[in-house]
Amino acid sequence: MIPTNMWEHQNAIKTLYAKCVGDVCGKHGVTRIELDVLLFLANNRQFDTATDIVEVRYLSKSQVSAAVSHMENCGYLRKEYAQANRKTAHLRICDAAAQIVADGQAAQKRFFDILLQGMTQEEMEGMRRCMDHIFDNINRYLK
Repeated sequence: MIPTNMWEHQNAIKTLYAKCVGDVCGKHGVTRIELDVLLFLANNRQFDTATDIVEVRYLSKSQVSAAVSHMENCGYLRKEYAQANRKTAHLRICDAAAQIVADGQAAQKRFFDILLQGMTQEEMEGMRRCMDHIFDNINRYLK
């Protein structure tokens, strides 16, 4: 039996997340993709290029490129280049974006608090293992 019920609720999960982070976007005048990029960089320091964001988050290259360019112009992001590789821009969050990131991370915490309310640590760990396995399968298939 295929557990389709879980997938039928993905839009509700997306809607809850959008509701949680929406106020942050409005407060700081950033788009959802811009907030997503900032939070991705803040929460995943091992991934620091636009290509990383596109590949790990499955976002469109054009959206990420436009968001990075706009945030660079606003002083929220800067690009750094390694001397050995002047082609790859490593994205760094600037101090001007610190409050946006802090508010965004607080919204993410609120989202997870709502999502996981009443679950035991054991249930959350089991769910994490299952989701890791599912995403490994997806990534293997898509690559």
